[in-house]
Amino acid sequence: MSLFHPHSCSNSFISVSTDCGANPTADTNSSNDLCFKDSKQRIKKMFNQIELSVSSYDTAWVAMVPSPTSHRNPCFPACLNWLLDNQLPNGSWGPCRPHPLLIKDTLSSTLACVLALRRWGVGEEHMTKGLRFIESHFGSASDESQLTPIGFDIIFSGMVEYAKDLNLNLPLRSTDIDALFHKRDLQLRRENSKGREAYLAYVSEGIGKHQDWEMVMKYQRKNGSLFNSPSATAATLSHLPNSGCLHYLTALLDKFENAVPTLHPFHVFPRLCMVETVESLGIGQHFREEITSVLDETYRCWLQGEEEIFLDLPTCALAFRILRVNGYDVSSEALAGFAEEHFFNSLGGYLKDLDAVIELFRASQMIIHPNEQLLEKHISWTSHFLKQELSNTSKCAYKHKQNIMQKVNDALEFPHYASLERLVYRRNIVNYDVDDTRMLKSSYSSLSIGNKDFLRLAVEDFNACQSVYHEELKQLERWVREKRLDKLKFARQKLAYCYFSAAATLCSPQLSDARLTWAKNGVLTTVVDDFFDVGGSEDELLNLIQLVEKHDLDVSIACCSEEVEIIYSALDNTISEIGEKAIAWQGRNIKTHVSEIWLDLLRSMLQEAQWSKEKAVPTVNEYMRNGYISFALGPIILPALYFVGPRLSEAVVKSGEYSLLFRHVSTCGRLLNDIHSFKRESMEGKLNAVSLHIIHGTNSVTEDHVNQELKHLIEERRREMHRLVLQKNDSIVPRQCKELFWKMSKVLHLFYMKDDGFTSHEMANAVKAVIHEPILVDQL
Repeated sequence: MSLFHPHSCSNSFISVSTDCGANPTADTNSSNDLCFKDSKQRIKKMFNQIELSVSSYDTAWVAMVPSPTSHRNPCFPACLNWLLDNQLPNGSWGPCRPHPLLIKDTLSSTLACVLALRRWGVGEEHMTKGLRFIESHFGSASDESQLTPIGFDIIFSGMVEYAKDLNLNLPLRSTDIDALFHKRDLQLRRENSKGREAYLAYVSEGIGKHQDWEMVMKYQRKNGSLFNSPSATAATLSHLPNSGCLHYLTALLDKFENAVPTLHPFHVFPRLCMVETVESLGIGQHFREEITSVLDETYRCWLQGEEEIFLDLPTCALAFRILRVNGYDVSSEALAGFAEEHFFNSLGGYLKDLDAVIELFRASQMIIHPNEQLLEKHISWTSHFLKQELSNTSKCAYKHKQNIMQKVNDALEFPHYASLERLVYRRNIVNYDVDDTRMLKSSYSSLSIGNKDFLRLAVEDFNACQSVYHEELKQLERWVREKRLDKLKFARQKLAYCYFSAAATLCSPQLSDARLTWAKNGVLTTVVDDFFDVGGSEDELLNLIQLVEKHDLDVSIACCSEEVEIIYSALDNTISEIGEKAIAWQGRNIKTHVSEIWLDLLRSMLQEAQWSKEKAVPTVNEYMRNGYISFALGPIILPALYFVGPRLSEAVVKSGEYSLLFRHVSTCGRLLNDIHSFKRESMEGKLNAVSLHIIHGTNSVTEDHVNQELKHLIEERRREMHRLVLQKNDSIVPRQCKELFWKMSKVLHLFYMKDDGFTSHEMANAVKAVIHEPILVDQL
């Protein structure tokens, strides 16, 4: 990790934002390609070199530490020299990129630097300029719209008190100083708790000579620091000689030479943030080697029990989620230390760290084992906490508060099991903060966390993919007309939705065959479903099945109606096309398998039609054995598996793992559909899983009771499916193929979140967002 300094960091950010500026005389495509490649190369370098902004505030406190051999001399004179060399033109020290919402931070940093210079009797002119800045900007100290450093009221007041001890006259009115001390006293008189104790230890520099330093030492870490905070560690060492604190600060200066960050070590979290960022913006495919390197290194740290992970909730939760979703064997027991009662007795809990709670909430959704009650409890308390915070701050006018509340809302509204990649990418691109300055006791930023290169690359990639999708949809529209499917009056015309579900999940431009196969079969299953449901007679249904079974009959003679002829011709042509296309991917024709898949579906639909005609009441088990097939996911998912990359042998296709994945996703879909369509189908006299549970249950069984029972079953099947997808050992189905089952599960959960699909206004907007509307850079 390296630091960027006040006078150099702004230049670094400027160069990133201007290197790829538009040249009106240059070829646009060539310029864009060069920009794309340059952005990729810069991001690749960032994976190996974490840059973190220097903290004037923390450097000042380190500069105040006296030498262990002579209290008249500084222990770290290089820090003192850095302060003299890095005062900003306006007299302040602080954030390298001035921002109107960071004036409190700048005030705190400037006063700390002035105190350090006064402590050692140097830089008279620097102090005068610094005090002038404090005087002219002091009104911001009580401005609630400002971003407030952690512990500001205690620390700033403590520094004012320390200035008196140093006989330093501050240009502040006595009434203003009294108001500062009043706010500090209110904080110090709050009810005692372990969380408050940790907080007071963290802001030790603001309590100074009144601090219980023996209490503070309870929070010392293995590396010798207090909370990985240079300022808290320096303040402790100034009052209480300690070899651990001295070793930590000495090692810090050995690494960074003459200035320090506000947090160290800071290695695991920003690298995981980079992984999270490139994946959530849809550009992870460009950095597979770098991502694998980060995950392997993080897993080594996880196995070694490093404090940087396990003592920090956001880092631990993020590491757990990313490692688990990438198939690493990580136990949820690592999150046991962040139970509700433990969290609120911690520093993060005392500060109501929303980012930390969001990370834990998202990590806790990664339940794949039936005995992970710990994660269930985490979901319960974190969701309750986030909803409460969202309600309490719903009317907040401050933009920085609105940003974190948007994160809370997104976490609650879009669970991982109902989030489609392209919608997630678009939402994250639009909401991406290229600055993303974060606040501890002073502000800090890292190019690895907020960066225009991420955004630029993501927008270019999103729009490039969207142009591919747009052309594929046009191709599919021609296909519908060529196959005369638009002539079938009884059939719903849902091509856009069918293609959307493919484009929103099978994102790579290289997966065109998979998307088109998925979408064509989606359209055909809709047509066939409508044909069996309302459009065809029993003779026509039997005729269609017979045609598919024999598939070598003369269509002009064998079809009993024009509707059968249109449907069968489209089916036969599509099955043959898929079979032939697969030769390039699989080295063999898969037409026979695709035909079998379609026959399974047609026979299951016929069974349901016969039950309905005969007014038969099957048992729940009979219904579900047939119903998971009649839900019609087979022709959509299974042929598409042949076009995602890996070769699928007959052994894989006939394996129990393959069958179980299909059964799980189809069962989830069938039950989700039946729950949401129960009332409508009951009015039409149709039976489904809900009505059959009521019929075969006791008199006390109600619709609500059945719905809860079925939702629990859906959750069990979904989690078991996710476990199978993530499982590495004893798995023969390739991960890319397993992902398709999980992606379809996400589609289903999204479609059925509010109604039974295909009628939602939100879904129409989603289609536009993924297929039709590019992201305009000037709108970001």
